[in-house]
Amino acid sequence: MSTFETIVVILLGVIFLAVIWMITDFSSLKKDIKEKTVTNPETLKLRLQAYERLTLLAERISLQNLLSRVPNAGLSSRQMQSSLVDAIKQEYDYNISQQVYVSPELWRAVNNLKEQNIYVVNQLAATMPFQASAMDLNKQIIDFLINNPKASLHNIVLEALNFEAKKIM
Repeated sequence: MSTFETIVVILLGVIFLAVIWMITDFSSLKKDIKEKTVTNPETLKLRLQAYERLTLLAERISLQNLLSRVPNAGLSSRQMQSSLVDAIKQEYDYNISQQVYVSPELWRAVNNLKEQNIYVVNQLAATMPFQASAMDLNKQIIDFLINNPKASLHNIVLEALNFEAKKIM
């Protein structure tokens, strides 16, 4: 066997081993991807629970639901503003861990809902006279919601939650 033939045989052997290695590595990579995309039942259960909790969060921080839940007897508009903002923040903080289970876009939508509701409460409260009562602020918020039905992100966030949850079921 000549030197040239020996080099060709060695080169073919190296190429053959490289192809085998690439096929094995590709198969392993393909298997890893498949395992990551196929969710196990426990992960699916956790994700669905996260969608349920975030739906409940969206409902609980909607302004119309907050007004009916936060007591206002004897409060000033400033005290009511503080109570509403605190209720929104507490609900959000309680559910913040759910972001792990949903898409970043959906979590941004939930966060935007929280921020929008706080902004609306603060802006409307800022227009109230100093001696205004909690009932005056509540009326102002209800009037805002009635006159601007599309201004709230509440329904959009609920639709996004529903859409994403149905994608994984």
